[in-house]
Amino acid sequence: MSNFAIGDQDFLLDDRPFRILSGAIHYFRVHPDLWADRIEKARLMGLNTIETYVPWNEHSPIPDAFVCDGGLDLGRFLDLVAAAGMHAIVRPGPYICAEWDNGGLPAWLFTDPTVGVRSSEPGYLAAVSSYMEAVLALVVPRQITQGGPVIMFQIENEYGAYGDDKAYLQHLVDLSKSLGVDVPLFTCDQPFGTMIEDGSLPELHKTGTFGSRSLERLGFLRERQPTGPLMCAEFWNGWFDNWGTHHHTTDAAASAAELDALLTAGASVNIYMFHGGTNFGFTNGANDKGIYEPTITSYDYDAPLSEDGHPTAKYFAFRDVIAKHFPVPAEEPVPRAPAPVSVVAVSESVPLLSVAGSTSLASETIPPVEVTGQYRGFYLYEVLLQGGGVVSFSEVRDRAQFFLDGVPVGVLSRELGERTVVIPRGGRLQVLLEDQGRVNYGQRIGEAKGLIGPALLNGVEVLDWEVGAVDLASLDAFRAAAVALPRGAASAGVAGPSISFATFEADGPGDRFLRLDGWTKGNAFVNGFNLGRYWSRGPQRTLYVPGPLIREGANELAILELHGSATRKVSFVVGPDLGPDEK
Repeated sequence: MSNFAIGDQDFLLDDRPFRILSGAIHYFRVHPDLWADRIEKARLMGLNTIETYVPWNEHSPIPDAFVCDGGLDLGRFLDLVAAAGMHAIVRPGPYICAEWDNGGLPAWLFTDPTVGVRSSEPGYLAAVSSYMEAVLALVVPRQITQGGPVIMFQIENEYGAYGDDKAYLQHLVDLSKSLGVDVPLFTCDQPFGTMIEDGSLPELHKTGTFGSRSLERLGFLRERQPTGPLMCAEFWNGWFDNWGTHHHTTDAAASAAELDALLTAGASVNIYMFHGGTNFGFTNGANDKGIYEPTITSYDYDAPLSEDGHPTAKYFAFRDVIAKHFPVPAEEPVPRAPAPVSVVAVSESVPLLSVAGSTSLASETIPPVEVTGQYRGFYLYEVLLQGGGVVSFSEVRDRAQFFLDGVPVGVLSRELGERTVVIPRGGRLQVLLEDQGRVNYGQRIGEAKGLIGPALLNGVEVLDWEVGAVDLASLDAFRAAAVALPRGAASAGVAGPSISFATFEADGPGDRFLRLDGWTKGNAFVNGFNLGRYWSRGPQRTLYVPGPLIREGANELAILELHGSATRKVSFVVGPDLGPDEK
């Protein structure tokens, strides 16, 4: 067994000075069959440690559950880190930010309005305790003191940017220790104002998060922590994208120079991200600092290892910097090979509303979507209107399509601050509501989704609503109801909202890149796996299809299109297109 400790100036591995050279890989953003490949490529860049968050809401999609198999097998991920001869840092939150849905906090937790958010409120602490017990059952046996890879364990996450509830932080510390954590505990905060002091406790090791002006940031940290090793726990070498903006990139040489300055100063580092991965399905988060901005499907982050796991110019620039300070393996990863190219046409389709509206809950006043027990994706509201006029809501979270007796009559978007729609006459009103991602940073964490009431028609409240969740966990019901599209040219397109199906052939597993030119907005699925959202507004133009999803022979592609397409065709292209950058 080994030990890991915090000395007066250095981290100590078996009582000898040790520099942490870590890279962030979120196991929950990477297909599990690709974990070993991504870890090995971190080792080849010269890293000695892998860091990961743990997403509470993904492991606990409903109360009293903790899923830890398949793509959520944290134990297997840590074992693969160990098998590569590397160490691990675990950051379980319970809040993780990470541009992840609700910052990792379960939406079901806040259906009780008395439950606190990131505080010492008893209901919140009770839920956190249950979650931590489940996480630590996997982590504690894999600590370095027990022969495993885990050398450090984080308490909360950038808490100083949110609050300063010391009782809450102390609860997390006491809980972690009582459950068997005996590796060093640490906090990370931005080196600004009082965030480092507010987000930590005197006995916890403090680290910083930054991506530029490294020496200045390290100096700020040293002023607040006179002894102990310096560490940047999140070295931001890239950034994430929102829909409707450019693809964010950072100059490889400039990022490498910052990394060099950090290492020359004797600091340890965790590169955020080393490999970003993908916000599959409905897992993306959002920001709202007055304007709601949902995060795109790709979490490429302009990281050293691309979304599909290949080295970039930044990878080699960082590798060269690390080689100036530490030994680096001689082997290099191979560059990306062209992916198979083909054009596929959808042949069958089914209107979404004809299948989605089969089960619903009745409510006098308009409820948030959480009443359905589904906490992500799409929902259908229905009500009978006696007449037409102006329909308004307090807020729309996040995007609503309105249909009167099946005919589209308008769209309301949270991004645009829209709250009113004109309904021409009475009839059956259906509203297809899309949760575009829960806010992952700031004071709007934990808020409800849906049409936020009161719902008014010409100033009078509309009552007797029905609301149901659109279940896309399985496409069986839609597949069974799909019918052949009428004969016509590919440019005939597909009307939405609908789910359309196509079959394509493959020689076997291998990465692909799905391009949906001419389609508007929705989600795509390969062999039932939800690849994530697409949107014609960009920036990203392709969806990443992890190779293990593809099987030899026939494969199924399904496209949920919300509005309509100008074509029935989609393309598999040679490589990713994440959109124009700011240059």
